[in-house]
Amino acid sequence: MATIKDIADVAGVSLATVSRVINNGPKVGDATRERVKKVMEELGYRPNANARALVTRKSASLGVVIAELLDPFFATLAHGIDAVARRQNVQILMSAGSIEKQTELKAIDTLLQHRCEAMVVHSKALDDKTLVEFAAQVPGFVLINRYIEDIGHRCVWLDNVAGGQTMARHMLSQGHKKFVVVSSKYQIDDPIQRLSGIRKELALSDIELPESHIEFSTPDQEGGEIAMRNLLARGIEFTAVLAYNDAMASGAMTLLQDHDVNVPTDVSIIGYDDVLLAKYCRPKLTTLHYPVEMMATKAADLALAYARGDVPDPSVTYKYTPTLVKRDSVMNRHAGQST
Repeated sequence: MATIKDIADVAGVSLATVSRVINNGPKVGDATRERVKKVMEELGYRPNANARALVTRKSASLGVVIAELLDPFFATLAHGIDAVARRQNVQILMSAGSIEKQTELKAIDTLLQHRCEAMVVHSKALDDKTLVEFAAQVPGFVLINRYIEDIGHRCVWLDNVAGGQTMARHMLSQGHKKFVVVSSKYQIDDPIQRLSGIRKELALSDIELPESHIEFSTPDQEGGEIAMRNLLARGIEFTAVLAYNDAMASGAMTLLQDHDVNVPTDVSIIGYDDVLLAKYCRPKLTTLHYPVEMMATKAADLALAYARGDVPDPSVTYKYTPTLVKRDSVMNRHAGQST
């Protein structure tokens, strides 16, 4: 494989000149630049991305840690990051953390071994102290979907408490008073905060949410189905289901329909995330829009900026708020119409 020295010898220039051509540096005449590029092409030379990163102090690759590669939510997140990487001409190195401490550590360590100076990390299993230490080590370390006060200027996050409140508030406004919740069994920030928001909003209307009205399962369609089956088995009376995400909402809806419970005439359901699935449920799912692609774009831009040494205003925080998307799975019990 050709080296920089080989290029310099054949082109009859110094190593410094070859380096300037590779890195688009100044002080190289047009004729010399073209001669060096021609020799590089003839010898089949390909610049080493990591070596260039060390010379230019720019991140040659953007590391990404997400929970699951196949989950539609994380696919949308990855799509937003990829758009930024293409625009800024950097490579993406992606790994899955699986919401498990050792797997998340291994994923981040792999990116460190590849000299990633910019990282967008979705971590739910690692503790705050560990993530703060990584932020001190990696110039462009940015957390997405999580807020840690000590590195708040490096966090792009969603107000899940406000999201839970919005879900409950909408159901209350439609005349519902009997609630159940299907939530994720993983006791991480997202389900805890969303449930907190739900309780907070219901309490304003003097409505309690007993523990028996909450069922935890895997945050997917099968988990939603299992959670709803367990709730029905308890004989609980309810007209409103608040689901941790759209996948659980879809599974719960299917189980209800299989038991001849009409949605939304008999029971209303609201989801969370607004993934593509929500548009194609029948009925179409009322949900909370999670601006994940917008957040991913911001996180990637932020990570690359920090890696370049372009430090954004540290006083700025990047908090996003979910918004209600009204479709057909919630019945207005006052008017008899779905919202």
